[in-house]
Amino acid sequence: MDRIDPAISLEQILDKAENNRFLSKNEIIYLLGIEKEDELQRIYEKARELRNRHFGNKIFLYGFVYFSTWCRNDCAFCYYRKSNEGSKRYRKSNREIMDTVMGLTESGVHLIDLTMGEDPKYYMNSSGFKPLFELIADIKSQTKLPVMISPGLVSEENLTKFQAFGADWYACYQETHNEKLFNILRLEQSYEERFQSKLKANAAGLLIEEGILTGVGETPGDIAHSMECMRYLGANQVRVMSFVPQSGSIMESRPQAPRGQEIKIIAILRLVFPDKLIPASLDIDGVEGLQERLDAGANVITSIIPPEAGLAGVAQCSKDINEGYRTVQGITPVIEAMGLRKATTAEYRAWVDSEKSKTAMKWQKSGAVI
Repeated sequence: MDRIDPAISLEQILDKAENNRFLSKNEIIYLLGIEKEDELQRIYEKARELRNRHFGNKIFLYGFVYFSTWCRNDCAFCYYRKSNEGSKRYRKSNREIMDTVMGLTESGVHLIDLTMGEDPKYYMNSSGFKPLFELIADIKSQTKLPVMISPGLVSEENLTKFQAFGADWYACYQETHNEKLFNILRLEQSYEERFQSKLKANAAGLLIEEGILTGVGETPGDIAHSMECMRYLGANQVRVMSFVPQSGSIMESRPQAPRGQEIKIIAILRLVFPDKLIPASLDIDGVEGLQERLDAGANVITSIIPPEAGLAGVAQCSKDINEGYRTVQGITPVIEAMGLRKATTAEYRAWVDSEKSKTAMKWQKSGAVI
């Protein structure tokens, strides 16, 4: 059981966050245990203050292209696990992907997020990723937008190639940093290899996104430890998503995570990482759940998907997609009603370039070659 230091107080923690001091594991556990509404509102208010201090009222928008739902893994929580015969599989061609990307670009997103399962087609030989490398180069040439690649666990050589062909970000979620729980969630996968891939990606010049799942059996201590690991990784974007039961998965009978936990963790992430990007995903509750995530300090809206493109989400395969709500046009009224604004493309590029410069300096000081 996680123990809380009786000397810790909310006032002291908020004061530390105000003064850009990293919160201890016990302080994070303390925040996770808060349930009184007035105290939660103080946390959310501080999170918004810190977001505004570092980002003003700017919100960044990510276009999501889940281009292959084939996967070689058997993750216990995933609808697209290889053993699920009921999941709907597809694999988009580069032409189909580019059509979607151009539509997203015209709609005003700031980044293109290319996501796939660990599709055996790409992993079966050393040249398997060549079409993806070429796709990234085409996207960069035609859109001039930053690109995030979420291909799963790949080799150091391929990480270097992703960067060379124009990728800016590497996303590879650990889900948890409790190794025993990781082994339950990500069956027959290596915790250490997945963790190290993010350090290798960062050393290769890629910004990194790290993420956790909540509602999968983790303790407050596990969540606090994850935040410490995110700091160790030097993650540029940190996120949390709620567990959603998936038909055909090992965990399909597990209750859905209480949504308040995700909202609280978003706010705590902002207190711990005041100057980093923190997503509000449309993939859990759609547009309906956007405001509370932004109110908790998020400053990125992810999983923007054009309708009728034949693309799926991750946690919720079809939530709000074909209704057209998960578009820039669909979310703009929510943003504006909150006194926030869509950032310009130049503002997002400037932030990415600044983070890359910091990353290069960090690795140069450590003696690594970028």
